[in-house]
Amino acid sequence: MAQHFNTPSAIQIVDFNPFYAKAFYDLNHEWISKYFVMEDADNKSLSDPQGYIISKGGHILIALFNGEPVGTCALINDGDGVYELAKMAVAPKMQGMKIGKMLGEAALDRAKRAGAHKVYLVSNRRLETALNLYRRLGFVEVPMPPSIYERADIKMELAL
Repeated sequence: MAQHFNTPSAIQIVDFNPFYAKAFYDLNHEWISKYFVMEDADNKSLSDPQGYIISKGGHILIALFNGEPVGTCALINDGDGVYELAKMAVAPKMQGMKIGKMLGEAALDRAKRAGAHKVYLVSNRRLETALNLYRRLGFVEVPMPPSIYERADIKMELAL
């Protein structure tokens, strides 16, 4: 049974199940393709969310608007209490409705309940709206290591 988080209005945040695999792929593909180019690492994780994220101890949350998937967010388990916040996307028609904030807060709550002590993310400095959201959630910039994503040029972390 999907766990529902308390959210306002007609937005619900639910746990991933295979029924949402196409929406997870499509929402992220649309978001990434709008600003960048799909990379091999994107295709691997988006094409097999169960194998690439869930089966490795990660989590995927889906935002539903009146039952329709309109947003996604993943927590990828890096081990030792560290998770990567990844694959956050919101349908263009739903942007500006604080769905990204709801997903981020739900993901951080999930990470805490999973015993995480740190969550990090990699992003791109062009994505000012996203970076502002991450800062509001408490993330701070840290030195950027090499990344599997060519587009990544900023790393942020949050100690839990």
